[in-house]
Amino acid sequence: MADPAEAALSCTGLVKRYGDVLAVDGLDLEVRRGECFGLLGPNGAGKTTTIEILEGLLAPDAGRVRVLGRAWGENDDALRARLGIHLQESQLDEKLSVLETLRLFRSFYPRGRPVDDVLGLLELDGKRASWVGKLSGGQRQRLAVGCALVGDPELLFLDEPTTGLDPQSRRQLWALLQRYRAEGGTILLTTHYMDEAHVLCDRVAIVDQGRIVTEGSPDELILSIGAPHIVEVAFAGSRRPGSGDLQERVAALPDVDTVRAGGTAHAWTVTATALHRTLPALVGVAAEAGVEIETLATRTATLEDVFVALTGHRLRDD
Repeated sequence: MADPAEAALSCTGLVKRYGDVLAVDGLDLEVRRGECFGLLGPNGAGKTTTIEILEGLLAPDAGRVRVLGRAWGENDDALRARLGIHLQESQLDEKLSVLETLRLFRSFYPRGRPVDDVLGLLELDGKRASWVGKLSGGQRQRLAVGCALVGDPELLFLDEPTTGLDPQSRRQLWALLQRYRAEGGTILLTTHYMDEAHVLCDRVAIVDQGRIVTEGSPDELILSIGAPHIVEVAFAGSRRPGSGDLQERVAALPDVDTVRAGGTAHAWTVTATALHRTLPALVGVAAEAGVEIETLATRTATLEDVFVALTGHRLRDD
């Protein structure tokens, strides 16, 4: 790892237990200044516990943390004044207006952005007099992020910032964060939305069972699984493949990397490097075996495919 003094954030050997549950298991991490770094993984992977330790809200059982060149316990008030924190569940006073809410949070910081500038950044200027309780879900989420931005932070922590938002609201929030990045800000983001990580993050770490499974840029990680194309094939229920022979024949086709059982007994996920050769060959093998293909779809590989390839399970098995 690079010199922690050159990083916005670093931790080594981070451990946190809750009774018999090991929530964070020897985690090492570094976030460079000026980047958006994503912690990706399913619910229960340890993302929120990790980010709360890094924010100084939880004490680790073991490990070392440095934030903007400081350790927690060294003039914490001065350090907190340089951070913006968006919790997974933000509770704002519903009887305050948008303007009053931002003024309240601005008062917590020794320096910060003009509230009118933040309203413009949030695209909430027309809602300045509206009660928080009257805002839409997307507007409330933007306001919650604005409360973290009003102190003009050097480092912004975001824990699942778009959970529950509709697609349009998610994209509005993405644009807000991209503007903050363009001004030189640093972001540590937790999410279980792989498309969000691909859009926003320079680098990501995939977390599972409290450990980092792999780390790199989104494109690097997708290339690392060796097959940029995914073929999802389902066979007719009455003629589904029942033996390993057909799967072995498909796996042996040119340019096929892996063949895995899908969400049902008669569905497979095939990773491949050249669709123009794999698709005709797959159809041919199924025809020779007398197996009827019910559906066939193709797509490019995603970070979720990386997660499945490395852990053997999906992000949301539940």
